[in-house]
Amino acid sequence: MKDPETWPIKRVHDKREQLVHEMNEFVYSRLTNHFSDLEGILSKTVYLEKQRVKKDPWKVDPADDKTYWKSLAKEIKDASLQENSQEIYQQILRRIINRYNEEIVGTFNLKTYNFTKKFVAAIFRRLLNTASGRNHRRFWGNKRQLFEKVKATGHVETIRSLFDKGTVVVVPTHFSNLDSIMIGWSLDEIVGLPPFAFGAGLNLFDVELVGYFINRLGAYKVDRRKKNPIYLQCLKAMTTLSLNKGLNNIFFPGGTRSRSGALETTLKLGLLGSVVESQRMTLEEGKSNKIFIVPLVVGYHFVLEGKYLIDQQLSRDGKEKYIRSKDQYTSYRKLFKFIWSLFSKKSEIILSFGEPLDVLGNRVNEKGQSYDERGDIIHIDDYFKSEGVIAANRQRESVYTKLLGDHIVKSYFRNNVVLTSHLVAFVGFNYFRNLHSDLEFYNFLNVSTEELSVEKDKFIEILDVYRSKLHSMRDLDRLKLTPELDLPAEEILMDGLSNLGIYHAEKPLFLNKNGRILTENLKLLLFYHNRLINYQLEDLINWPSSSTSPIEYENIEF
Repeated sequence: MKDPETWPIKRVHDKREQLVHEMNEFVYSRLTNHFSDLEGILSKTVYLEKQRVKKDPWKVDPADDKTYWKSLAKEIKDASLQENSQEIYQQILRRIINRYNEEIVGTFNLKTYNFTKKFVAAIFRRLLNTASGRNHRRFWGNKRQLFEKVKATGHVETIRSLFDKGTVVVVPTHFSNLDSIMIGWSLDEIVGLPPFAFGAGLNLFDVELVGYFINRLGAYKVDRRKKNPIYLQCLKAMTTLSLNKGLNNIFFPGGTRSRSGALETTLKLGLLGSVVESQRMTLEEGKSNKIFIVPLVVGYHFVLEGKYLIDQQLSRDGKEKYIRSKDQYTSYRKLFKFIWSLFSKKSEIILSFGEPLDVLGNRVNEKGQSYDERGDIIHIDDYFKSEGVIAANRQRESVYTKLLGDHIVKSYFRNNVVLTSHLVAFVGFNYFRNLHSDLEFYNFLNVSTEELSVEKDKFIEILDVYRSKLHSMRDLDRLKLTPELDLPAEEILMDGLSNLGIYHAEKPLFLNKNGRILTENLKLLLFYHNRLINYQLEDLINWPSSSTSPIEYENIEF
């Protein structure tokens, strides 16, 4: 790894004041060019902020939050009576922009980073070693053990080669709160890259110790309560300008964790739009630096918040048809139990890196060159030109953003590593649904689990059909398979059952002493089943049409 003084994240944050100033000017220019009614945008922002302070205050909020927005409301009202009202509105706008940007932009402290990296790795190794080896002489474990637990696959070498040729943006799938720390650690320890910037929810800073570290690791703060146009432009400025300055980033383009357990098919295009815009800005400045997009699929056998997430999904989709569970993940005790379970068993974590893309969705080789489907080299600056000159074109860039999102989704499905637990859950849920195909979906979810069981031999027979289909899909580069899916069907079943039931108190699937497979939580089984939806596998066994969940299926073209 290069000298830390040359790391992009350190270079950018060493000039934090300059970054904030440039963001202020970027946002001010955007807003004054797009909004002629400054009083209107200011009044709307202040109103929304007063409502936020009143209805949803957080410990991390500034101490003067309430009085600040109250005083601004009076200033705006008084300004409307002045002859120089527009000048006053402009001054107020600049103050709000600066307040937001000072909050958003974090810092980077090398000592804190080095300490945190060692601390996280030590804790992971400690959990792994104690739980699995019980070797007190090797109390802290070793790197080899940890590398065996967390496996990076795919285009790792290409990503390394691109790091010196432009700016790298990793765009992972998002299933768990554990994703950020696992991805950050892996990019450093396994891939061998300097630290990346990433967005962190402002609510995390409510815990002072957590906030202390995150604030010094190059994270920028994101407050999802703030929906006003001024704040949203400030967030856009952070991503756009940081990329323009060569700061490598981690974006979760799905916007939030997958509530259904399925791979994301619809991405939030705001962040991706920043990537496209930043590439055009860089080319306008006469720079040849490219931005490389690296899709990443995170694979777990089980997810900490699985029960809570599927509950949210069903509650949102089913509305009055669904009775929401009261049991939600809230405690640190459950978090520790999850991490202990993760590291105490053989269950691995898979990080599958897709082929790097440029901002138009074209694939990129190890030299940083873009090429089309025929393998011909293309030059992306040609796609940003109008009459031979690189220039902004919002409509054109929105089309490019949509294309990039589509290519990322396709990459997710191609590079999804199917685990034994995913296959077992998919077969189990579909079989149980077939038993009660006459019931409306939400009524089916309330069926007593005592009515749901299948003989082990029958389950293996169906699983073997799916396993064969998955092998064919792998050969067509439609997905990836864990090596365990090359085992005989019965061994796949036992491995899947073992991993699927590690953490949860209520097992999604289990084998009883009578040789039958049952479930203790049908909704949780649905969550893990959903990992394999949208591959058009549902008709393989000729299930009734009612057997699928109400989650919309997408036709993913590979």
